[in-house]
Amino acid sequence: MTKFLKISLIIFLSMLTVFCALFFTYLIITKDAHLDVNKLVNPDQSIIIYDDEGNKIIDASVQNKHKSVKIEELSNHTINAFIASEDRNFYSHNGLNYKRMFKALYKNIISGSFKEGASTISQQLIKNTHLSNDKTITRKLKEIKLTKKLEKRYAKDEILEMYLNTIYFGHHCYGLQSASEFYFDKKAEELSLTESATLVGLLTSPNNFSPFKNPEKSLKRRNTVLNAMHECGYIDEKTLETSKNKPLEAVPNGSGDKNSDYLSAVFDEIEETNIDFYALTDGCKIMTYLDTDLQNYIESMNFNCDNAVIVTTAAGGVSAFKSTIQGARRQPGSTIKPLAVYAPAIEEKLINTYTWILDEKTDFGGYKPENHDKKEHGYVTVTESVKNSYNIPAVKTLNTLTIPKSEKYLTKMNIKLDDEEKNLSLALGGMKYGLSLKELSDRYGIFRNCGNYSPTRFIKEIVSKDGKTLYRRENVYGRVFSEGTASLINGMLIETAKTGTAKKLSGLGYDVAAKTGTCGNSSGNTDAYAMCYTSEHNIGVWLGDKNNKRLKITGGGDGCEAAKSILKKLYDGRKPANLDTVSGTSSIEIDAEDYYSNRKAVIADNLSPTLNKLQCRTLKGNEPKEISTKFSSPSICDPKIFIKNETVNIELCQTKYYSYVVKRASGSQISVIYDGKWKKIISDIPPEGEYIYSVTPYFLNGENKIYGKEITLPAISLTKNGNSPQIKIPDLVNKDWYNL
Repeated sequence: MTKFLKISLIIFLSMLTVFCALFFTYLIITKDAHLDVNKLVNPDQSIIIYDDEGNKIIDASVQNKHKSVKIEELSNHTINAFIASEDRNFYSHNGLNYKRMFKALYKNIISGSFKEGASTISQQLIKNTHLSNDKTITRKLKEIKLTKKLEKRYAKDEILEMYLNTIYFGHHCYGLQSASEFYFDKKAEELSLTESATLVGLLTSPNNFSPFKNPEKSLKRRNTVLNAMHECGYIDEKTLETSKNKPLEAVPNGSGDKNSDYLSAVFDEIEETNIDFYALTDGCKIMTYLDTDLQNYIESMNFNCDNAVIVTTAAGGVSAFKSTIQGARRQPGSTIKPLAVYAPAIEEKLINTYTWILDEKTDFGGYKPENHDKKEHGYVTVTESVKNSYNIPAVKTLNTLTIPKSEKYLTKMNIKLDDEEKNLSLALGGMKYGLSLKELSDRYGIFRNCGNYSPTRFIKEIVSKDGKTLYRRENVYGRVFSEGTASLINGMLIETAKTGTAKKLSGLGYDVAAKTGTCGNSSGNTDAYAMCYTSEHNIGVWLGDKNNKRLKITGGGDGCEAAKSILKKLYDGRKPANLDTVSGTSSIEIDAEDYYSNRKAVIADNLSPTLNKLQCRTLKGNEPKEISTKFSSPSICDPKIFIKNETVNIELCQTKYYSYVVKRASGSQISVIYDGKWKKIISDIPPEGEYIYSVTPYFLNGENKIYGKEITLPAISLTKNGNSPQIKIPDLVNKDWYNL
C-alpha cells in the first residue's frame, strides 16, 4: 500500500469515527424528542394573572381560544408576505435550509456566539410549540430531528397553517386571527396587502415594531416586508410603490374587557424582559402590581377624548393603567422642562431656584419661541418660570446649558435623542418620537426617588406551572441627579401645584408636586398632560386625540381635574408623608434689597434686619460667594450738592435702612446740621462763606450705631448772589446751551 493510500485511509477512518461519534451523540441527545400533535394544533398558552393581593384576575388564554384560520381562506398576498419575509424556499425544502444553516454556523463560529439563526417556518413551528428559546446545540439538534418528523407527517400547507395559528404577534395575540382582530378589527381572510405586511413585520420584535407604540418603526418594517415580496416576484413595481406610500391602517381594538389595557401592558412587558412567550405554557402564573379597586375606578372615569392614565407606587409597581392609545409615544410638551432643562441646569450649578431670567422676545438664530399667553413678563425667577410654564426662560436656560449637557442627563434616564431632536425646541417638548405616558411618569419618579431612575413594572414575578421562577422583578437604580437637585425640583413643583399651572391640585392638605403640559395652538391642543406625584405615588394623565385632532383641552384644567379625582381616591381619609425638599441643599439668607433691586443674590450681612433677609434653598456647593457688608460697613453712592435760592441742598440716594449724619465745616469749625433717617433733600442756610459738607451713613443696630465711610462733598462758596465758584457757568458764546 502506497504512502498516499495509507494517509487517505487514516483520514477516511478518522472522519468516519468523528461522523459516527457525532451521529451517536445526536441520537443520544434527541432520543427523548417526540413530536406531539396536540401541541401543534392546540398549544398550551394559558396564563393565569393575579393582582397585587394575590387574587386571580383572568385566565389570559380565554380571549384567544377558537380563533384559528384555514389557509385556503387566506388571500395569496397574506400567505406570500409570510413566505417572502420568513422562508422564501418554504415550498421547495424538506424543512431545513442547509445553505442558510452552514452560513449561520460559520458566522457564529467567527463571532463566538449564537447570534445568527437559520430557522425555516417548519423549524420555527417546532421551536415555538415543543422547545425552549435557548440558543444551545442541544436545543438545535432536537429542533432538527422534530422538524424532519414534522415534514414527513404533514403537507406544506398544513405546516404553514399550524404556524400561522401559533405564532406570536405581540399584545397577547397568538395566531393570525387574533392579531387581525386586535390590530385591524377584521378577520384574517379580509387582510389587505399592506395590513398583511404590517403583521409580518411584527414577528422579529412585536414590542419594538408595534404600530401603536412605534408607528414610524412599524411603517419602515412594513415596507421592508413589501420590498421582500417584490424581490420574490409576488408584487410588481407599481404595486410596491403604491403600497409603500400608504399610511398604517392599524387601529387599537382592545377587547374592551375589564383590565384589558393593564393586561395588554403586562404582555408588552414580558417581551421587554426577553422572556420567551412560547415558554409560558399552560398553568403559568403572572403576579402583578394591579390594584383592582383603583383600576376599576380609573376605568369608570369619563373622558370625552382619547386618554391614558397611569398610577405607580414608590415601591416601583404600576397599580393601575388605562389607555385608548396603548403605549403610543406622544410629544411631551412642557412636561419635559424639569427633565431636560431645569434639573440639569441646577445640577451643573448654572442656576438656582431663585435665579433671575429676563423673559423677553429673543431670536435664537431664527428660532423665536413664544410664551403660551403670547406675553413677555420681564425678570422672572426660575421658580416662577417653572410654575407658570414660561417658554422663553426655558429655551434661554437650555441655550446656556447646551444641548450636549442636556443630552447627558437624558441618556442617564434612558431617553435617547434623535439627531433631529438636538435643538433648542427640545426645551418645549419638540421631539421626533416623543415619550409614552409610562416613560414620562417613570422619569418624574426620579425626583421622588432622590435623583435615582428606576423604571416601574407591571409584573412582580412569573412562575411556571411546576413552580420554577421564570422572572422576578428587581429594583435597579441609576443615579441621574443629586439628592439636592431632586429636592429643589420637588419644591418648585409643589409650588406649581399650589399657585401655578397645576393649581387645581391645591387644597388637598398634603404635598403634591405637579407639572402640566400641552401641545397645540390657539385653535386647540392635540396633547394635554398632568404629571403629579406624592411621596407614595406617581399619577400621570394624558388627554388628546390619537389622530392629532385639535381639542379644547388643557393639562392645567382637564388633566389636573382627573389627577385630583385619583388623588382623592388614593388618600381617602389619610395623608401621605411630605416630599423631601431639603436633602442635599443649604438654607441661606440673601440680601432682599440687592436681590429685588439689583437682581443679585448675595449672602445677607450678619447685622441685616430680618425684613432684609430672604430665606432661600440652594444646591449644596452652589451657595453665593459674595457676602453683603451693607450693614457692617454701610456705604452709599455719592450725594449731590447744589445751591438754590441761597440755600445749600444735599440730595441723598435713597436707602431703606440707613440713617445719616451731615456735617458742615468752615475752617476749624465743624457743625452737625442733620442726624436722622433718610430724607431726599437735606437743606442748610449758612451765612456767606466757604464750606465743606460731609455725609456719613450709619445703621442703627439696637442702641449701637454702625458707621460707614464718611463722604466729603465738593467745597462750595456761598455769596450774596448765591453762586458757588465750583458751579460751571454755561458758555453762551460757544453754544453750551445744554447745561442751561
